[in-house]
Amino acid sequence: MKNTMRMTPEGTRDLLFEECLARRELAGRLTALFESRGFSEVMTPGIEFFDVFSDGAIPAEKMYKLTDSKGRLLVLRPDSTTPIARLAATRLQSARLPLRLYYAQDVFRSNHGLTGRSDIAFQAGVELIGVGGERADLEVIALAAESLARCSAADYKLEIGHVGFFEGLLHDLGGDPETCGRLRSQIEMKNYAALSALLDSLPPGRTVDAVRRLPRLFGGEEVLEEAKSLVKGNEQAAAALASLSRIYRQLREIGLERQVMVDLGLLHPNEYYTGVIFRGYAEGSAQGRGETVMSGGRYDALQRQFGSSLPATGFAVEIDPLTKAMLAQNGVKPPAQPQILVHAAENATAAGLRKVAELTAAVGIAEFSVFDTLEEALAYAAGRDITTVIALDRDTVTTYINGRAES
Repeated sequence: MKNTMRMTPEGTRDLLFEECLARRELAGRLTALFESRGFSEVMTPGIEFFDVFSDGAIPAEKMYKLTDSKGRLLVLRPDSTTPIARLAATRLQSARLPLRLYYAQDVFRSNHGLTGRSDIAFQAGVELIGVGGERADLEVIALAAESLARCSAADYKLEIGHVGFFEGLLHDLGGDPETCGRLRSQIEMKNYAALSALLDSLPPGRTVDAVRRLPRLFGGEEVLEEAKSLVKGNEQAAAALASLSRIYRQLREIGLERQVMVDLGLLHPNEYYTGVIFRGYAEGSAQGRGETVMSGGRYDALQRQFGSSLPATGFAVEIDPLTKAMLAQNGVKPPAQPQILVHAAENATAAGLRKVAELTAAVGIAEFSVFDTLEEALAYAAGRDITTVIALDRDTVTTYINGRAES
């Protein structure tokens, strides 16, 4: 026997019983919410052409690759937003706007070396395509917040930022692409030491000081006020900050003041985002405080690679960490057990199967006995705590309660 025959590939695992129930329960809550807000479900192929993702937003080394019979390079779907952008620009190009689409499907990314991260992630999310502006941003962020609330993440937090703020600072900084990429990475990881060392190598100035402050620009209204003084004369950064301020204040007005924080150092590894971005954290998650369970934002440029110019915004909820949290809180009942076992003699098999169908419709879960003898069926029922066994022969029906025949 080969060693791998009894194993799952690295980055994958089997799901059992309560975990399957919890995952299905959470996905059902989210899809019901999305449908109640006018979103319609779409599903994209699990296998896509590599070219769909060749813009570099997702590093090639993180994709699972394969080839088709013609030698063309394919990938397992590493992201849902990009294929839905393809779908919108092709099959839905004549549809009435805006498009309100939702999905619930797996994505596949190689996360080797990241302890506890699965290479298969089940996500549910929405894409609002064909409309720009802060009203759409506000709707999507509010829906993201309600999604986390529906998933029983009572202590969830939302952090919002704006790509334009960082891009405006980079423009004034005037660094080469490699330096800008390193800055992006270090700010995203909040690596203060590495960021400071890199900024020390650049000519000092007001913009360098502003970038140095980015990882610490986290909080509420006071962060927005502090940031204003850092971007005087920078039109792009100032415009992004003004838009973010308006969205933040409106989110507070709809009752999310305890859940929403501003993070001007918030960036996203998927570089197709162009405007407001946000992340959700579940403080009660199984892996501790601050686990990311949702992310999203505006991505107005992504459609262009598919020949469309539609603005768009959306988010994805990570179902698996929320599933772990639900299980840790004993929020899922164990799978229901059969209430009745139907055992049919060899000459009454068809009657036994009909009886199971009748009982299932009437009382719930009933199981058909696959054993040859009644003794085996009764022993099995006792081991499974099935109190009632109905035994059928050609001419008789006998009911056993806890192993004793009823008269």
